[in-house]
Amino acid sequence: MSSSHASDDLASYLPLRPVEALLLTMLSAGDRHGYGLRQDILDHSGGKIELEAGSLYRHIRRLDDAKLVAEAGGPAGEDERRIYYRLTPFGRKVLAAEMLRLRSLVRLAERHRVIAPARS
Repeated sequence: MSSSHASDDLASYLPLRPVEALLLTMLSAGDRHGYGLRQDILDHSGGKIELEAGSLYRHIRRLDDAKLVAEAGGPAGEDERRIYYRLTPFGRKVLAAEMLRLRSLVRLAERHRVIAPARS
């Protein structure tokens, strides 16, 4: 991922790494600290995706370097050592582009009868 997004098109950020797409999706619900993100992913995956702290923060640092996430201030009275992260407006655009890319791939799999079509 490039760090200067002003002149880059969204496609240059795709495809996202699966864990990074998951982190961005979790942040789309609001600001979270690292441990909260880890717990969100554990809950979402039914305990199947358990990120170690080093791996989690490596992904967060990569997303921050690409300006897809940024540090955010935590709630008043919160432990000052906790660093909160937020999805940037550009990060939301990249995430949306990735979700559209994945939707297209799923639709192809449905047409090729790899999976049954989703019920509306």
